[in-house]
Amino acid sequence: MATKEKNIWILIIFILSGLVVGGLLGEFASKVDWLWWLSYSQSFGLENPVVLDLSVIKITFALMFKISISSIIGMVLAIFIYKKI
Repeated sequence: MATKEKNIWILIIFILSGLVVGGLLGEFASKVDWLWWLSYSQSFGLENPVVLDLSVIKITFALMFKISISSIIGMVLAIFIYKKI
């Protein structure tokens, strides 16, 4: 059972790495004329943060996702590499 949990954590790390590397490549691709479509992205999440003020402590919640075509490609490649290893 421990190896199954370990594999899930490794998969999550691979997916997050694929998203980050894909997003970075998408930013670089936006400067190339024929690769502009890789940088097309959509953002979603909380536009304005939610603030919880308890007078002793103030907690701010905010979450925003920006998914681009290149980050989706990076995620798919990361899953493919994970399955090959």
